[in-house]
Amino acid sequence: MKKIGLFYSFHTQKTAKVAEKIQKAFDEKGIEAINVEEVDEKTFLKYDNLILGVPTWFDGELPNYWDEFVPAIEEMDLKGKKVAIYGLGDQVNYPENFCDGIGILGKLMEQQGAELVGFVSADDYNFESSRSVRGDKFAGLALDQENQARKTNKRIEDWVADLKKSFS
Repeated sequence: MKKIGLFYSFHTQKTAKVAEKIQKAFDEKGIEAINVEEVDEKTFLKYDNLILGVPTWFDGELPNYWDEFVPAIEEMDLKGKKVAIYGLGDQVNYPENFCDGIGILGKLMEQQGAELVGFVSADDYNFESSRSVRGDKFAGLALDQENQARKTNKRIEDWVADLKKSFS
């Protein structure tokens, strides 16, 4: 398997904790953690397989550190890249934009030519709407640490098993 770049903010608590669990679930040295707050275009483009971690902020927005990197991404050719996205949201307090960050980044990645992998069933969630839903699936791994934390480990294990096949 080619090296995997795992991009997330090292200064977050929950997103970073999930990143650690993802690395552990991959159980190999071929995954490199990169602080998205300090990433440059060259580093982002050096991986053929990318995992992006994004919480959804406020009313369905990207965090500042991702938002600031969007103009650089809009100039990239991501053809041949496989991208998996995981995101955190709160389906009880923000049911109208649950895990929108996954959808925002996913759309941007596809517009630049990347292939999205790691779609997850939207069953077993209770929310009104999400920019990350396509049909009956999320365009990545949606996690709710506020209301469904007990389901996180199993969801990560299942998602990583799927990604191992997609990234091979």
